[in-house]
Amino acid sequence: MTQNAWGPLDWCANGVGGEEFTALSADQPDQPHTAREPAAAEPAGEPRGGGEDQADPGVRARAICLRLLTGSAKTRGQLAEALRKRDIPDEVAEEVLSRYEEVGLIDDAAFAESWVESRHRGRGLARRALATELRSRGVDHAVVAEAVAQLDPEQEAATARALVERKLRSTSGLERQVRLRRLAGMLARRGYSEGLALRVVRAALDAEEEL
Repeated sequence: MTQNAWGPLDWCANGVGGEEFTALSADQPDQPHTAREPAAAEPAGEPRGGGEDQADPGVRARAICLRLLTGSAKTRGQLAEALRKRDIPDEVAEEVLSRYEEVGLIDDAAFAESWVESRHRGRGLARRALATELRSRGVDHAVVAEAVAQLDPEQEAATARALVERKLRSTSGLERQVRLRRLAGMLARRGYSEGLALRVVRAALDAEEEL
């Protein structure tokens, strides 16, 4: 089945990824890897914008949104903020953004789902960190909750164990309590709860001592 070039999943798969989790260092700073896509076409029936210096605020708003969407997927909140910074009237921004949602150029639910999957796999982030990232991009709380719910506790714990195993050797030679604090802190920075972090780290240290 051929996907529509303007389908929401096409846009949401763009710009929210990163390398595979197994290919990244546990200490590497978390930042999304964006891929460039071909320039987007305007939705049917809408005039093409010639640039931000056009007098018509609607033309300017569409040009701004399309340029931003060409680089990477964006949430409605991110685009709304960009329009505010460029002094686009609120009623014009609302009309343009609503139209783009109708045609599938903006889809916060698909964006959030793709973000959670790629950032957990690529960076090992837990639900709490993923929720914070999505909310900072203007995604509605209900949409965020639904997106992070795709990560079940078992999957989250397995990812935490993998992160600790990769970092464990670099802490060898240190006292157990120091290792415990460092490894648990590493997990906490990725959004894992204190209880899960301590449980996973202690289990890893105990297993190492039994070898």
